[in-house]
Amino acid sequence: MKLSLAGVVCGVVIACGTAPSALAASGPPVQASGFNDAGGFYNVLPPGEAGVDNVVQFATHTALGTVPPHFRDQLPLYENLLYAAPTLTDAQIPQYFKDATFGVPAGDVAATESPRSDVTIERDSRYDVPHIYGSTRAGVEFGAGYAAAEDRLFLMDVLRHTAEAKLSSFIGGSAGNQAMDAAQWTVAPYLQSDLQEQITEAPIEYGATGTQIVSDLDNFVAGVNAYISKALVDPALLPAEYVTIGKLPTMWSPTDVIAEASLIGAIFGKGGGDELPSALLQEAFQHRFGVKAGRAAWSDFREANDPEAPTTVAKAFPYETGSAFATRGLAMPVPGTISYVSPGGTNPDTAQRVPSGFAAAHAVAADAQRYLGLTDTPSPIAIPHDGSIGSALLESLYANHPLSSNWELVNAKHSDDGHSIAVMGPQVGYYMPQILMEEDLHGPGIDARGAAFPGVNLYVELGHGRDYAWSATTATSDNVDTFAEVLCDGSEHMYLYKGQCLPMQELQQTNRWTPNLDDSTPAGSATLTTWRTVHGLVFAYGTVNGDTKVAFVTARTTYFHEADSVIGFSDLNNPDVVDSPQTFQKAASEINFGFNWAYVDANHIAYFESGWYPKRAPGTSPDFPTLGTGQYDWVGFNPSTHTETEIPNSAHPQAIDPEYLVSWNNKQAPKWGAADDNYGYGPLYRMQLIRDHITRDIAAGHGRMSIAQLVSAMDLAATEDIRIVKLWPIIHRVIGTPPASEPALRTAVEQLQAWYDAGGHRWDLTKSGVDASEQAIQIMDAWWPLLTAAEFQPALGSDAFDQVKGIIGFGDATPGGMPAAPDEAQGWYGFVDKDLRDLLATHGTLLDTGGTPVATVTRHRHRSRHVPAIGIGDIPGHYSRIYCGDGSLSSCRRVLLASLAQAITETAAQVYGKGICATDPTAACFDQNQSVEASAIPLPPFPFQNRPTFQQVVELTRTLPR
Repeated sequence: MKLSLAGVVCGVVIACGTAPSALAASGPPVQASGFNDAGGFYNVLPPGEAGVDNVVQFATHTALGTVPPHFRDQLPLYENLLYAAPTLTDAQIPQYFKDATFGVPAGDVAATESPRSDVTIERDSRYDVPHIYGSTRAGVEFGAGYAAAEDRLFLMDVLRHTAEAKLSSFIGGSAGNQAMDAAQWTVAPYLQSDLQEQITEAPIEYGATGTQIVSDLDNFVAGVNAYISKALVDPALLPAEYVTIGKLPTMWSPTDVIAEASLIGAIFGKGGGDELPSALLQEAFQHRFGVKAGRAAWSDFREANDPEAPTTVAKAFPYETGSAFATRGLAMPVPGTISYVSPGGTNPDTAQRVPSGFAAAHAVAADAQRYLGLTDTPSPIAIPHDGSIGSALLESLYANHPLSSNWELVNAKHSDDGHSIAVMGPQVGYYMPQILMEEDLHGPGIDARGAAFPGVNLYVELGHGRDYAWSATTATSDNVDTFAEVLCDGSEHMYLYKGQCLPMQELQQTNRWTPNLDDSTPAGSATLTTWRTVHGLVFAYGTVNGDTKVAFVTARTTYFHEADSVIGFSDLNNPDVVDSPQTFQKAASEINFGFNWAYVDANHIAYFESGWYPKRAPGTSPDFPTLGTGQYDWVGFNPSTHTETEIPNSAHPQAIDPEYLVSWNNKQAPKWGAADDNYGYGPLYRMQLIRDHITRDIAAGHGRMSIAQLVSAMDLAATEDIRIVKLWPIIHRVIGTPPASEPALRTAVEQLQAWYDAGGHRWDLTKSGVDASEQAIQIMDAWWPLLTAAEFQPALGSDAFDQVKGIIGFGDATPGGMPAAPDEAQGWYGFVDKDLRDLLATHGTLLDTGGTPVATVTRHRHRSRHVPAIGIGDIPGHYSRIYCGDGSLSSCRRVLLASLAQAITETAAQVYGKGICATDPTAACFDQNQSVEASAIPLPPFPFQNRPTFQQVVELTRTLPR
């Protein structure tokens, strides 16, 4: 965000005073520190809990470089774990994670206030966490809303306006802000009546539970508005950012909370929706290889159920195992007929059109229309890097969301102290102030501490109860589908459903803006238009099955049910509900967004994947668009209630008390089909990096490991490069050792091998500003896109190759060419692994996914000594063909070495010298974790660690009596 407060500070300093003053405490008494807490809870949430700065505090920052208290006081804990991980001990954990026990220790109370008679808020002096105590449940909720506004008011305002596609009207009409509005109007466009309907329906659908939730919501909003009322008369309480945009905060309504829930859920809690680009890709493969071979080659890259894919649980949970090529209700697009609609544009009468092209298709169908410049195709919502908060949010939430949440649990049998242990947390990006906040809530039916998104923080969303803790990773499982609505009456806005022509519903919103100190965009307006059918939201038009004109729509199971998940969160906060792994799983099952939920108590670990996953019409394809004429609807689909029949809870991936559990956004279980927008669940996935450390530590400890080892397993993996740790042994075996006549290539291979031998980390433990294996890292970063192109492009041809790249990027460390921390989630790692192992198998060497030889066979010409050769069929899930070198080892070696020779000619400036690293072209600079700035006070980048934003360390030793 481009904030420029210095010019206005002087005029308001006198009126603002110096700091907010706490309200006199007159509410209910607080609980003693540790009351009803089993102990053993630690957490960290960088940069700090505070996030509201008034103009005096900003002026002080501008003049002296100081920051308000508690803005950055948790960042050193978080950042410095990097340097301790190699030798971390149990005793050192409190140096990197703060005590997360309920309440405030005696002598550590910094402030006490009672904004209403039934609630008291205490803040600790060390980290300023709000500890909220209500004599009534309503008081707890009021306090949660009040504390959220104290700590995140401006960010909450940004989030609610983003959620309602009104960011440009709030902070300015920059291209980035307009793009964010257009993206959100594609994901979750709601009229105010739609939002209110979800509140009104809650008591009808959920009875007394729904009534309680609505009451909680009303009291939460009342707390937010109570703070706003005070800030409007006391400038010391008003965030400085409002001065720059020339606005004052307005009161919240319950519908604002529902809208924000739609923003969070539609980004972090969904998967699928790429049926159209999947179909276009499959057609490109058929064009390249013919029908039968094309389908087989497409299936190679789709990897819906690769038997080698690492999974969180070993038990199979079959879902979406039907044939992608099922023909019932199939709506295959005719290439060249697809046009994509944008909700944005200054003309309210027409929707902007985009010429067909795979990059546009993928971006639109991915729910956010996040065009990333993959081709020269014109894009209605290109992400402008204009410094606006809108462009930053687009990049963070849609285009470059790292999905780096992870959790790792070890059961009681395998921990040093005989009790279960856990390290876990969500990765939601880095923000200033943080997009998560911490809260400690206590009152009737609520007893929990942890993190939540401000503005929807009615309950702790990730944290701990009295004697248990829970967390989540994004599941990305398939709850979004594409239906092809058959058009009728020659209109683009009339469609056929169950034998009748129905009109589409037009959803329209106009945003208006004026220049302000932060955004000088001239006054203007833009009208957003999206069309809605019984199934969902129109994103494209085209022809299917030869000559049938259709509108393609996205259908999401949670659309119109954005707030239903609060029931599950309420249960997780309630010690009378959750008291065992089984009751945890039941509570998690009430959450309709797709997440992998982890649980730990003193004696148990557990897992449950939440989400509303529809039962699809029998015989329909899980991968390609389906006709929306009615007979191929989801089973039990009811357009009036926006409901359908989901698979039962027993069919969701889950487990209780296996030896250990690891989730890093990887495949959940065997036969749990990857969503159609997920082409990355192949034989390699980053969760193996954590899992390998756990299994090695357990083995080295004769069956047991410590909590420090579990923390280190996470943090060591957080800097490992999967390409060198897992792929290099396989690549090295293919390319061999270059001859002495090629000294530059030989040196490059030696450097890569040395990096592998050193552990494959991207880190600078000496704080020199240069990574320990800098030269090798640069070689790999330059080589990776060249290697993948050399391996696959000749066989696939340019069209199919580019389309695969459009749906899943290489996964290199330089996404888009601008500095960004590498997440190493989904990339071509599995493609390279499987293809090269297939190649080596046909030449006598069978390797596992880590490059370890499984079998080597020497072929003998003499028949009496013949040993049957191993081959491609010995690789589980082997590909239909060998792509590298067209199956020739010598040809593959030649093209890979040629790509390496090209890579080593690239300079550091060419690889890294962009953006903030233009004057410091190093991997260490390029990889830094950067923050989205939603504050007048910025946060400088900090050294790379690929780990959760909010993280808990849990080592419980007892269970409290119920």
